[in-house]
Amino acid sequence: MSAIQTKPPLTLRLCEPRGFCAGVDRAIQIVVLALKRYGAPVYVRHEIVHNKYVVDGLRQMGAVFVRELDAIPDDGQPVVFSAHGVPKTVPAEAERREMLYLDATCPLVSKVHKQAMRHMRLGRTVLLVGHRGHPEVVGTMGQLPEGTVVLIETEEDVAAFEPADPAALGFVTQTTLSVDDTAGIIAALQAKFPEMQAPASESICYATTNRQDAVKASAPGTDLFFIVGAPNSSNSRRLVEVAEKAGSKRGLLLQGPADVPLDDLMPGHVIGMSAGASAPEVLTDAILDALRERFDLRIELVQTAIENENFPVMRALRDVSLTKEDMAFVNGDRPLAGERTL
Repeated sequence: MSAIQTKPPLTLRLCEPRGFCAGVDRAIQIVVLALKRYGAPVYVRHEIVHNKYVVDGLRQMGAVFVRELDAIPDDGQPVVFSAHGVPKTVPAEAERREMLYLDATCPLVSKVHKQAMRHMRLGRTVLLVGHRGHPEVVGTMGQLPEGTVVLIETEEDVAAFEPADPAALGFVTQTTLSVDDTAGIIAALQAKFPEMQAPASESICYATTNRQDAVKASAPGTDLFFIVGAPNSSNSRRLVEVAEKAGSKRGLLLQGPADVPLDDLMPGHVIGMSAGASAPEVLTDAILDALRERFDLRIELVQTAIENENFPVMRALRDVSLTKEDMAFVNGDRPLAGERTL
């Protein structure tokens, strides 16, 4: 009689909250609702959110992703602006061409735009703490006249910055930054420019903060920490950094189950897992399934917040009905295998 084969044990600390935030959910809904209302194609300027799986799924449904508006023909079909926000020149160009456009900018990003414009109206030079070239930073800087926004990426930038009027400064931040790293930069700014004005409310969004808090609570003592997300997702990359700073031996960004380093996992290991705000839950589920095939998986849920935020879509789309299948896609539950069409 052969011995019963048992799987080696593996403990996984699963973070909650994780995955889609209200802004991402709203942006995806807008594209799906536009496809239902106007039919294909629906053009989308840049990736609607930073996740290849989501973008590929929307492309299958009839979305056409473009870098700039000049790639869109004058065919009367709508264009959607991504959740990251766009410079003011983009809707101005759409209006000049009499294009139908739908702005899927996250309301929390729009809030940062308003905070920056308020600083400018009050005569302040605007300091934007963020990462150069990120679409959200490009969009925020594009709300104000050229030369009125100074990008601050590091504490070294703070040391090098010499404004014309140190008493007339105001700052805002990108919404997806590391809370701890940003705190250090802001502290350096406040120490150097004590008269600098803060925004009326926190710029880093609730979802970024909540996901980082859950990772901090889970990371100490873990051998590996998996973050489900895309390489071009700022909030996902920040989660990898947060995990390592909070005590994980190694953080790793996974786009899907094929990226799981199964050969690096040893019996008795403790690993952590979370997902960036643009990563659908189906990818997390697929990674869990891949781990269960190899290990006797023990899951410990680490919950640090409950999220119930909901951002409604624009009025023009609110009367469009979605099927159960449509909603599954919007909520990140589209199956990994198989095509999907409207």
